Parts: sequence; structure tokens; C-alpha cells
Amino acid sequence: MRTNPFKGYGVALVTPFLENGDVDYAALSRLVDFQIDNGADFICAMGTTAETPTLDEDEYQQVLRTIVKCVDGRVPIMAGCSDNCTARLVRRLQNNCFDGVSAVLSCVPSYNKPSQNGVYQHFMAVAEASPLPIVLYNVPGRTGIDMLPETTLSLARDSQKFIAIKEASGNVAHIRQLISEAPSGFEVISGDDSLTFELMQYGAVGVISVIGNAIPQTFSRLVHNISSGDIAAARSIQEKLSSLYGLLFKEGNPCGIKALMSERGLLMNSMRLPMTAVSAELEGKIRDGFKSIGV
Repeated sequence: MRTNPFKGYGVALVTPFLENGDVDYAALSRLVDFQIDNGADFICAMGTTAETPTLDEDEYQQVLRTIVKCVDGRVPIMAGCSDNCTARLVRRLQNNCFDGVSAVLSCVPSYNKPSQNGVYQHFMAVAEASPLPIVLYNVPGRTGIDMLPETTLSLARDSQKFIAIKEASGNVAHIRQLISEAPSGFEVISGDDSLTFELMQYGAVGVISVIGNAIPQTFSRLVHNISSGDIAAARSIQEKLSSLYGLLFKEGNPCGIKALMSERGLLMNSMRLPMTAVSAELEGKIRDGFKSIGV
């Protein structure tokens, strides 16, 4: 029987960079401890929020190994591993080192815009090659296509390798269908901070969060309150955070969250092109929004 260890509050961990563009491994280790000390139930490494498309293969491995070493078994780790070339992704899954990782997070292929059958065949090839369970990732705003519920459910029924899906389509009706029709052991994880309050009440088992990079204690409390049934307390936090959600993504991710993390002294506000620091105007709005929540 498949089991999903990724429940509750998870963070899509950023990759901190120095001013010269090198990875700041010391800050990365501090961020891992900061998350676990403040309520993280699991870590999602090497996703888009980590600016993984700008890392070369050696950096990918070194960043992942740094995270695994720092976590030291305290919480489960999922590692992003995606590609829009199925054959290349198969080779990466077969050749990369995933020691200390509990599952792979793999995104719908971007840019190619395959049919639903193409998406299905892609992920079945991934399942065949992967040494680990797989969390599917549907984010049409980035990939250009939406993996429909019927495709997701077919994958979940046809292979036990698929243990969950990170849903960031924003289509609540489709996500509710996935939750209600999912086969045993296959679960839905929110991929949108702003929708987590709603989706967890429908049956999503947790979130892979961006905003939690800067305020893990606050956002983990929202998630854990929902899990324990204290909806009033969770709603109070949701209302406080509502003004920040949109601001953090207005000029791209992780640009907004890095601005907020820099404001909190957690890292340098550095990114790799094509991502750039947010405008001074937006940075001011993020700062004001943060102050208003009283953390």
C-alpha cells in the first residue's frame, strides 16, 4: 500500500545566493533549521521557488545534499525533478543521487504543451524510472497546460508510485473532484498559499508553501489549526495574511518572498537572471503588509 508522508505544513525552500551569484550554503543550512524549528512538517527542495532552472547539475546535487545533511532525518524531504524531455528526465532519475529523499516532485512538462495522453505517457515513463515515490505537480500558470482531473486520477489508479499531487491550478472545482475521487493512498496537497485554508477544509492534506519561507511559525500555525479543527483560529490568520499573498507573486516568484526574507534578515536579496529583485514600490508594499500582520 502506498503512503504519503507529506502532510501538514511543507515549505518550497528558496535557494539563497550571495551578491556574486554563488549559492550561499551557510544561509541555506540556517534556513533549513529555521523551518524545522518553526513548525515545518516536511521540506520541498529543488522546486521553482528554489530557482532550480538556474542551477547547473553539480549545483543541484550540492544544494540537495546540503539540505539532506542539515535535515538529518528530522522531517521528510521531497526533491523536485522535472523536464520537458521525457527521455532526459528518465536518465536524471536513474543517475542522480536521492539518498535521504522520500519522494520526487515532478511537474507537468512545460512549453511543449502535450495532449492529456502525452502527459499521461510522460508520467508513466517517470514512474517506471523513478527509484522513489512521486508527487505530481500541476501548475498550468507555469507549464502552459492543465493536467485534467481525469488524467491525474488515471495515473493514480494505474501506478502505486504516485502518492500525491501538488495542485496549483487554482481550479477549486477540479481540485475537489480529485479529493473526492482519489484512490486509496493518493492525496492532494495545496500548491497555493491563498487557497490552503479552503482546500484543507475540503480534504487536502497540507500545503507546499512559499510564504512560509519568511513566516513559518505563522503559516504552520494556520495549517495545524485546520488539521486540529480550530477553524476560527485558522481563519483569523488567513485574514491577516490575505493582503500579502498577492503581493509576493506580483513581480514573480521567488522575487517577492526573497524581498520579505531579506526584510527579516534571513538572506541576501539576490537572485539569478532572469529573476530580478522586486521594484522599490512593491518592496515597500510587502514591508507594510508584513508589518500589518504583527509577526
